[in-house]
Amino acid sequence: MTENSDFEATRQIYTVLVMHFLEGHKQSDIAEALNLSTSKVNRLIAQGRKQGMVRIEIESPFQRLVEIERLLVQAAGLGSAVVTPTVSGNLDTTLKQVGRAAANQLLESLRDGDVIAITGGKAVSAVVDNLDPERTFDVTVVPLTGGVQGKYYTDVNHLASRLAERLGGSTHLVHAPLFAESIEQRDMLMELGSVKEAFQLARKAAIALVGIGSIQTPGSSYYDLHPDSTADRERLTKSGVVAEFLAHLIGENGEVADYALNSRLVALSPGDLAGCPKVIGVAAGAEKVLPIRAALRGHYLNSLVLDEETAAGVLDKMESKQNVA
Repeated sequence: MTENSDFEATRQIYTVLVMHFLEGHKQSDIAEALNLSTSKVNRLIAQGRKQGMVRIEIESPFQRLVEIERLLVQAAGLGSAVVTPTVSGNLDTTLKQVGRAAANQLLESLRDGDVIAITGGKAVSAVVDNLDPERTFDVTVVPLTGGVQGKYYTDVNHLASRLAERLGGSTHLVHAPLFAESIEQRDMLMELGSVKEAFQLARKAAIALVGIGSIQTPGSSYYDLHPDSTADRERLTKSGVVAEFLAHLIGENGEVADYALNSRLVALSPGDLAGCPKVIGVAAGAEKVLPIRAALRGHYLNSLVLDEETAAGVLDKMESKQNVA
């Protein structure tokens, strides 16, 4: 092939590539405009790709959030992370955005026949509130813990029923309190047929949707769950407890704390989620930084949805730990 013919061939490829990728013309329209066959246009595009003439770059207008997501996945060994903008000074709106993002992730992951296991809490409530499926799903929603009366966003049975209703699925509720009055009563409740069956379903869930609770602020969800609202918070903090996960108090290292109330819980333990293919943690707010870090250190999550400022705090804590190590 002469230099001139080589130039003409390359020029034709270039023309076709510009018309297709930059100007958005269909291959059939290009063929008609250049008096070529559609198959010829297809071959020219393939040649252009092979010769490295096509480079596609996709950039999000929220590129900084995409980068934070990448850093979180890399640093925490997650399968995925979604970071939403933080609405400064408005935690409710921030949580709503996080809930909407988690709802979309749930819908993208969901398949007919799946079991979805959930916790209670404000974050999971925000997910349910912002769920807008385009079709119904043949799924079963089951709680990961016993129920709590009083606050609609805390009671897991209430949220499970609402989630199933939104998806068009069914529920298998846990008709037992979250806290038993004794270890013996807890063991008895865990062996009740309906409770045992619900938790067996939860252990086999395809997706777990979980909140991550703080214990360090007066409005923390744990004190909605706790049977004694006058709990000694200072003593909990001094003992190394930093978070609530599946209603269990956990330490900074992610391990379940040696704390009496943990032994009275009618709930699956954090370790029971190990067999779940997708565990989506949902959280927002500065007070959730340490709890999220603890959950990540315990390897309880493989997906995380949170806001930008919270994500930055989590990454900062992780880097601090690495520098100390």
